[in-house]
Amino acid sequence: MPAKTTETSVPTECPRCGHTTLDLLYSSPVEGVWDVYHCERCRYCWRTSEPARRTQRDAYPDSFKMTVEDIRDAVELPVIPPLRHS
Repeated sequence: MPAKTTETSVPTECPRCGHTTLDLLYSSPVEGVWDVYHCERCRYCWRTSEPARRTQRDAYPDSFKMTVEDIRDAVELPVIPPLRHS
């Protein structure tokens, strides 16, 4: 059964990688309007009020889905340089 992520349900899998360990990062100031979730594996974040193509694994674009191997073999992101003092 695909995970649903609407204002009234809690997601059970990451839309991007399918991982089931998710963190609730934030909730809307108005209770029940939206929540922001974060995937511990691929670091994808989404708000539950976004459309299905961003919140549900079965509707997420195949070209952007990730596997464990994709994540493991990803190139390292560049380090952000220190701020310059002017």
